[in-house]
Amino acid sequence: MTRAETEPLTGQEKGPAASARPQTLMLAFLGLHVLEHGSAVYSGSAIEVFARVGVSEDAVRSTLTRMVKRDLLARHRRGRKMYFGLTARSIDVLRDGHDRIWGAGAVNHDWDGTWTLVGFSLPEAWRSQRHDLRSRLMWAGFGPLQNGLWIAPGHPDVPAVVAGLGLEDHLNVLRGQAAEPTEASQLLHRAFDTGAIAERYRAFLGQWDRPNPLPSAPDDLARQLLLHTDWLQVVRSDPRLPAEHLPADWPAIRAERVFRTLSAQYDAPAKQLADAVLDTIPAEPASGQG
Repeated sequence: MTRAETEPLTGQEKGPAASARPQTLMLAFLGLHVLEHGSAVYSGSAIEVFARVGVSEDAVRSTLTRMVKRDLLARHRRGRKMYFGLTARSIDVLRDGHDRIWGAGAVNHDWDGTWTLVGFSLPEAWRSQRHDLRSRLMWAGFGPLQNGLWIAPGHPDVPAVVAGLGLEDHLNVLRGQAAEPTEASQLLHRAFDTGAIAERYRAFLGQWDRPNPLPSAPDDLARQLLLHTDWLQVVRSDPRLPAEHLPADWPAIRAERVFRTLSAQYDAPAKQLADAVLDTIPAEPASGQG
């Protein structure tokens, strides 16, 4: 590879993915090129792909090791080569990300006025449990209305959100609508930082809504990986707030259009490059996979 193919992107081409953790990039890569193929990928070919976006060999290897320890990847040895395949846990994570990107969409046009409320009170010493619960709630589209009370528009599946945390006895889950003197728009702006959400979409547009985005990237495989990583980082922090309570020029609308256009543009050449670069083997079915 040339020097340009292994150096990180610089200057004006630094978007959210340029500072993304290698694991975030790895999850995007697995969702794009492993999830639907039932394969395991040779570590050396993953290293070659990640060099395209400026991630070092050491960083890739340490990321693979950490993901194995977290039950997000499984090792498959073939001779002297080590391959990495998905687990039941990573399949769930990747399918959830796929649904977030392609299913729900970035803008909520069909809200029925219902809010889901989750109240909780955990012992002060349960800092780890509190962190895990808040992270799950945030990913599911909840925002903190006040101390110990989080809300989300619509009907998120709270039992699925908190599954495995062992906190059900410490939660109160309710559904309802705003009542006078409280307005729905007030709840929205109290629980969610709409300015910060909008700014993340504007940053995405600043990176990708231009002719020939990321010209220093070596090829469309690199651009595809960075595009999807950027987009997933944006949408995972967006609770899909009701469109009726957002400005008419809400930037998520244009950003989603830009993402889908570029994703379609990069798909075929990126697949061709991935097929040429990736050394894969059929992976054994992940434990717990349906």
